[in-house]
Formats: sequence, C-alpha cells, structure tokens
Amino acid sequence: MTTPTATLAAFAADLQFDDIPAPVIRKTEDLLVDWFGSVVAGHGSRPVASITRFALANGPDQGPSEVINERRTSSPYLAAMANAAASHVAEQDDVHNGSVFHPATVVFPAALAMAQQIGASGRDLLTAAVAGYEVGIRVGEYLGRPHYRIFHTTGTAGTLAAAAAAGRLLRLDAGQMQHALGSAGTTAAGLWEFLRTAADSKQLHTAHAAGAGLMAACLAQDGFTGAAQILEGPQGMAAGMTTGADAARLTDRLGTRWATAETSFKYHASCRHTHPAADALLQVMQAHGLKPDDLAEVITHVHQGAIDVLGPVVNPATVHQSKFSMGTVLALVAQFGHAGLSEFDAHFVSAATQAFRDKVRMVLDDEVDAAYPVRWIGKVTVKCVDGRVLHGRVDEPKGDPGNTLSREEITAKAMRLAAYSGGAGEAEMAVAIQRLWAIAEAPRAGALLGA
Repeated sequence: MTTPTATLAAFAADLQFDDIPAPVIRKTEDLLVDWFGSVVAGHGSRPVASITRFALANGPDQGPSEVINERRTSSPYLAAMANAAASHVAEQDDVHNGSVFHPATVVFPAALAMAQQIGASGRDLLTAAVAGYEVGIRVGEYLGRPHYRIFHTTGTAGTLAAAAAAGRLLRLDAGQMQHALGSAGTTAAGLWEFLRTAADSKQLHTAHAAGAGLMAACLAQDGFTGAAQILEGPQGMAAGMTTGADAARLTDRLGTRWATAETSFKYHASCRHTHPAADALLQVMQAHGLKPDDLAEVITHVHQGAIDVLGPVVNPATVHQSKFSMGTVLALVAQFGHAGLSEFDAHFVSAATQAFRDKVRMVLDDEVDAAYPVRWIGKVTVKCVDGRVLHGRVDEPKGDPGNTLSREEITAKAMRLAAYSGGAGEAEMAVAIQRLWAIAEAPRAGALLGA
C-alpha cells in the first residue's frame, strides 16, 4: 500500500548523489562545516562530558567511528551519541524554520559514524545527509506547531532523520527504510519541560535521536521490522504527539523542493526564537545611535512558539538557560552588538544584563504569528528614556537563506567556536575545515580531528 510513510521511505532509500542539484550539494557542505564547528564548541561542556563518559565507558576502547572531541574511536552508536550531544550545547547549530527543527545535530553524527564504519565516500556521506535533512524536515512540518508546543522536534523528528541518513549509507531498500522509520518513530522523544529547571535534557535529546536513529537503520538491515505507518497510523506519531498533522507535508514536492537548501545558520549563540527580535533591536539601535541606557522598554512582537518556549525562562540560573531568555539575549545584543558565547559566559548575570532584561517583554503579534514557522519576522517597539518611540523590523534574520552566511563567515564562525572551547587548535581546525570543503572528492569519510 502506498502511504506517505512509504513514499518518504522510498525517496530516502532511492536518493542518488546525481539526483541532487549542485547548489544543494554545496549547501550541504556548508552545513557540514557549520556543524563541525558546533561539535568542537561542545568540548568541555559538563552535560556533554557526562554523556561522552557514559558512551566511552560502555563501548569498545577502539572502534571504527570517531568521538571527535576525545580524539578517540568507539562504536558507531556511541560515537553518534557523543557527537550529537556536543554539537547542540553551544546553540550555534543550524535550524530549518518551517519545521522548527535542528537537522545537523542529529543527521551528521549518525551519518558520519556510519560512513566511517563502512568506509563510505564523501559523496555517499553527503547523499545520506540530504536524505536525513529531507526526511526530518518533512516530519517536523507534518507534526506542526501543536507538536512543538510540548515536544522538542529535534528529538522527535530528528530520530527519523538520523535513521534515514544511516539507512541510506547502509543502502537499505525502500521496504527496509520504512521499517527503519517505524523503529525510529516508536523511540522518538524529547519534552520541553527541562527548560523550567535548567536541566541538561536538551543534549540527551540529540544524543538519543542520533543513536536511536542509527540503531533503527541497523536493525532494519538485519530484518527487524517497524510500524509501517508510524507517522500517519491511528496509533502513530501524529495520533500521540500533535493535533495539527498535515499528511501532505510529508511528500511535498519530493525530489523538486530541496528543503535542505532552506536551512538557516545561527548567528547569535541562543535559541533561534530570540534571533529575529535581536536583529530588529540591533537595527534600531544602530540606526539611531542608541546605547543601552537610552532605552526604557523594549517590546518584542513575537509568534506563539516563542512565547511557549521562552516564556517559562523568567530568571535564568545557568548560561544555557539564559540562551532561552528573550530579555537576556536582547541585553547582550544591546551591550555588545552580538550575543556570542563569550558574551553569555561573562555577562549573562551581570547587573547591566539583569537591568536591561527587566525592560524586555514579549507580546503576541498576529502578523508574526501568521507567518511563522515559514517566516520568522522580527519586530520590536523601543521606548526611549527621552520619550521617543521607535520601531524595528527584520524579515530575514542573519543566517536565513535570503540573508545567509558566506563560506568565509562559516569558516570564521567555526574557528571562533574552536577557540572558545579550546577543543582544537587554529592550524588543526584549518586543515579539518579545508578537508570538509572538499568532502565530495574524498574516497573515504575519514577522521575529522586527530587524523
């Protein structure tokens, strides 16, 4: 029977490198380099270190797949877990607007680990990554806004994305890929409740999604069966996880619309929901030569998803939690022109930041909410101490496809992330990044660091 799940599985299984337009391949290379920077940025993070210690303690001392920040190898499953955790903690990994999904942090860990195990080529790795992006994005769009209100889509849709990427490398046929998606979907998880208490769960979400997706693909190769209609079935993901599923989104222009190319890069080191307002505030302050003390109040006009995710974070207790505080992010942008990793570390609880944070509030805006999630419009109303009322608007935040990062900017970002964490030296990063830009020509997807 032809179903949306079956159609999506067949697309992922049958995708060939030559089917993918050259601009999409180039974008996938960009996304890979951007992801690599985020992995190295996770070096030294306490939650990442905890997951990595677990992985290394429960796996072989050596294996085919690279645990990047440890300069060690292990099994593909455990390497995927560790690298996925590392790449999501700095809040600098990519995001697809329409699905509200961070593809890189679950797709590339699973794909790289599997490619290294089987000796796949760089072309195979890129093809698998595109399969993972296309599947995960469409699943995220299918589950929709009601799903995201409770569930972290990167943990849920991301499990199927990882399964598609790993399954493509294993050359699963369409039926096996459908079983892989079924197994991935039944293990998909990730709830937003962790934000209320600054818990470490976000790194567990990506670690679990990458590992479980890889496992689902390997099991399918071994004949293990999964639910045939895990997405649209009467007791499938949509039935249990959303009230707004749209089955047409699963197969939307497969093979002609390349959702991978729609993916955005993150400029600020914070939750993407803060970026539109941050850019709009920066626009106003730069246009009028304003300083933080000139501002009496900042009203951010936002979509409901921003209120759902950021609203519970009133008084952030940790650096990571502060990245989900609209007031904190805007305070850093107002002070430094950019909410980067160093700014968060040094200033997230400073007196100046807290004072500005209390000037910021979010209000639901009908236009912004109607455009979301396809477009993430930034609108702010700035009330000045001298009585002026100013307005800022950004239709495409920095990093969106229409306002994207150049390869030079992506490289510079990755180098900054490595310098911040101390996870790799400048020369080592330069060599690794150069290798990644040429990954399509590589006969084998080898180690990225410590090769």
